[in-house]
Amino acid sequence: MNITINNRIIGPGQPTYIVAEMSANHGKDLKQAIRIIKAAKDAGADAIKIQTYTPDTLTIDCSNDYFRISGTLWDGKTLYDLYGEAYTPWEWQAELKDVAESMGMDFFSTPFDFTAVDFLEELDVPVYKVASFEIVDLPLLRKIASTGKPIIVSVGMASLGEIEEAVQTIKKSGNDQIALLKCTSAYPSPPEDMNLNTISHLAATFSVPPGLSDHTLGTVVPVAAVALGACIIEKHFTIDRSRPGPDSAFSLEPDEFKAMVKDIRTVEKALGNIQYGVSDPEAGSRVFRRSLFVVRDMKAGEPFTQENVRSIRPGYGMHTRYFEEIKSMSAAVDIERGTPLNWNLLASRRTGSE
Repeated sequence: MNITINNRIIGPGQPTYIVAEMSANHGKDLKQAIRIIKAAKDAGADAIKIQTYTPDTLTIDCSNDYFRISGTLWDGKTLYDLYGEAYTPWEWQAELKDVAESMGMDFFSTPFDFTAVDFLEELDVPVYKVASFEIVDLPLLRKIASTGKPIIVSVGMASLGEIEEAVQTIKKSGNDQIALLKCTSAYPSPPEDMNLNTISHLAATFSVPPGLSDHTLGTVVPVAAVALGACIIEKHFTIDRSRPGPDSAFSLEPDEFKAMVKDIRTVEKALGNIQYGVSDPEAGSRVFRRSLFVVRDMKAGEPFTQENVRSIRPGYGMHTRYFEEIKSMSAAVDIERGTPLNWNLLASRRTGSE
């Protein structure tokens, strides 16, 4: 139930793989793209992800109603115009990869057609991402799977049957290095529509590392996803959300991303292992447990009763399980109020001996 990216194991029990999605936040400025990569590294990202397409590889230049966007942040634009604004120039991508790798980050991309896969193979990316809208493009899945590289698939709007078909398509192409990311394909995504419990169901149903591609505002949802078993978190990243761009509104700025990473790493520590009993930090707190104490001065031979013995804090006395048993016994010696009970202080009431 693991995949391996650049010799790093991704899966349950491993550190969360945190991906900063640059998308269109470079604003067609190569220097800005490089600044984003450096800022993502400083914020704690393990990888930087881009998208590899052009308007012509993704759609056609057509303005009829079929190609005009409605019901999103990008209402009124044609698909061709949106992708013309948002795409990352292919001639940048080798340099961006070099920059990321020089800082110890993985660099990979989402291809949207066969030419993009061929191009990314020339760059030798270590892993591929499949966008939620492309999960139904089975020929593209077969092409990506044929590379033998790990594949991270956003499930987006896909039905369980569509996810099954995508997974089987990849596996039948000879590739079982698959991770599935819960994703709500709304921009931004309302928290009430995230349905994070799907994460564990993906893992159980398909025996793959699950994760989250998140488009909500803020950092609460991805942190919660890690607590629910997400092994990969992908979040859009920008240096300045006030800069205009198709993805700015639902991207994290560096300080926010850094806080998310810190919280995720804290959650990882807190999840720990299945454990019962006293942990090392708790050892000093055992004294706050209840135990049996003498609460009135007693003379030798005096019987124990609920008036002179009580279950109280601290925990230096006998276990409370013996409370009923000792009421049939008497004090073996004089006992001062505030003394923790132990067997040496008890005598049989019948014989008066220890």
